[in-house]
Amino acid sequence: MAYGLNDSPIGLCAWIIEKFNAWSDHDGNIYNVFSKDELLANVTLYWITQSIHSSIRIYSENSKRPLEFGENDFIKVPVGFAKFPKELPTPPRSYIEKSFNITHWAEMPFGGHFAAMEQPKLLADDIKKFFKSLILIK
Repeated sequence: MAYGLNDSPIGLCAWIIEKFNAWSDHDGNIYNVFSKDELLANVTLYWITQSIHSSIRIYSENSKRPLEFGENDFIKVPVGFAKFPKELPTPPRSYIEKSFNITHWAEMPFGGHFAAMEQPKLLADDIKKFFKSLILIK
């Protein structure tokens, strides 16, 4: 699929915009959260660098072989998790906590897969809260 997307700017644009539309929290109008310039800049970045394959590879790989952790594979490093309502499906918190040391969990009121573009202030504020909590842990 990536070869076809790298070969067709219209195909690449349609495919990327469809993902922004499907994975964003926009109340039925993608332009509520993204400008045309932002969307076209994103598409242009992938077109000029011909990097759509490397950016979508992880989705294909994870669908074939999901990431699994054994009983002794617990990640001890503090982890912050921001759950956005229109993000791709994520496992329940109880499942994530079996493998990760979740020290900060936030259920966001809005936003989706492209949170850094959709809700930059909301995401940045939450990242700050996470790092402040790390200072308090020490």
